Amino acid sequence: MIPLINSPMGTLSISKTFLHTEDLQSFLVAPGKVRLTPDARQAIKKSHQNLKVLLASGIHIYGVNTGFGKLSKVSIPESDQKQLQLNLVRSHSAGVGKPFDSGITRLIMVLKLMTFAQGYSGVRLAVAKQLIEFINHDILPVIPRQGSVGASGDLAPLAHLALGLIGEGNVHFQDRIMPALVAIKEAGLTPIVLEAKEGLSIINGTQVSTALAIRALFTGDNLLKTADIAGALSVEASLASRNIFESKIHKLKKHKGQLQSAGNVWRILDKSGIVDSHADCDRIQDPYSFRCIPHVHGASRELFRSAKTIIENEANSISDNPLIFSDTEIRSSGHFHAEAVAQALDILSISISEIGAISERRTHYFMKGIDNKIPMFVAHNPGLESGFMMAQVTAAALVSENKTLAHPASVDSITTSAGAEDLVSMAPWAGRKCLRIMDNVIQILAIELYVAATATAKFHKGLLPSIGTKKVLNVLQRHVRLSKGDHPLYEDMATIAGLVRSGKIVDSVIKSVKLE
Repeated sequence: MIPLINSPMGTLSISKTFLHTEDLQSFLVAPGKVRLTPDARQAIKKSHQNLKVLLASGIHIYGVNTGFGKLSKVSIPESDQKQLQLNLVRSHSAGVGKPFDSGITRLIMVLKLMTFAQGYSGVRLAVAKQLIEFINHDILPVIPRQGSVGASGDLAPLAHLALGLIGEGNVHFQDRIMPALVAIKEAGLTPIVLEAKEGLSIINGTQVSTALAIRALFTGDNLLKTADIAGALSVEASLASRNIFESKIHKLKKHKGQLQSAGNVWRILDKSGIVDSHADCDRIQDPYSFRCIPHVHGASRELFRSAKTIIENEANSISDNPLIFSDTEIRSSGHFHAEAVAQALDILSISISEIGAISERRTHYFMKGIDNKIPMFVAHNPGLESGFMMAQVTAAALVSENKTLAHPASVDSITTSAGAEDLVSMAPWAGRKCLRIMDNVIQILAIELYVAATATAKFHKGLLPSIGTKKVLNVLQRHVRLSKGDHPLYEDMATIAGLVRSGKIVDSVIKSVKLE
């Protein structure tokens, strides 16, 4: 976990200042505290005052004194404007499926607060304060994960957020699911009553899509580093060449990610007795899945970096509509459209899928046996024993799943709202399937680590592994037995996947080896 850096007390200050994903990470793993800076509070107050002046002038404002979507030509009298917002939240609370986990829900609320703090939404300060109270008390509205097409904001899931703020629907509070009104009372709070534009401002926005994308960034960063570690372990165990990772070779290509990946593998394999043992072998070239680790892992790193820029920019953007610029100017746009997030997530899906694909190929290489050093399937007695035959099949199955899941969601669209939303982003689905891909790749990398580590433990006895791989082997050997014969593999595979997911594989290496 990366600690919050805004305050020595661990409270994240929300203002107009650009926040990086590292500032938000802790909310994905544990409850946190937030506050508005004085300038943010003033911006919210000023925006609300501007809205009141605009309404008093008698102009038509979409979703404030008009209906929504195809009903925007219907005028709403002042006496019904509060009811309009309440009806909007209730009618749009139409999500289905399992609810988002606590981390995603917290981050959705923080991102929504960040949008309000910019001062273009017109909500009262009371709405922002209610969000702060929910975050600080860790009152988490139950938000179903399906139902948004990422167009006019993540409407359905954000409506479930709004439902909690007004004391309706269910929330997760103090390890229980309970009615929102009960949790609000237990926390000593009161439900808010929505006023003009406030329901619309809560449900307009890309916060759900962006929260999923931020989760994907942290998972992806861990996977990119783990992939270099697993690749290095396989290079060593398969008696492949370390020399191909030397920096002077990769400086000839102008891709920073490639140079970083090559450098990681080169440093991880430093002082390897196993590598030194075959310095004079007659193997000319290794398979692409080994020789091209920097090229494939590096390309994924480049795409990851591009996606991170897009996602951070979105997190700090205004995604409301309409936008209040002053007491005389209000503009409509499509800032709630999540196309940028959808495409960034699709980029991540493709790049991380390739990490899994090349990992499985390295595992497959071991299955054929290597020279006279490693028997087929990394089994002591091939034929009597099947070794890792089916572990590789499992990895292959997951890679094949990812090929389907990596099809871009952003190139799909389905018209909604009676044609008013005629091109949608599908960003929430892009996010959910990206995370599914990443979970598959965690399993794929775990299998590679298992196979390569077992090959080293069984068949390179008496030879010292490198500084970096020794650290990984030590971690694995504390949790699984690497040298026993045929046995059910699934428990060990799950254990190693847990080590990958938690970041413990990466942590074991960075204590001794610099990783980029």
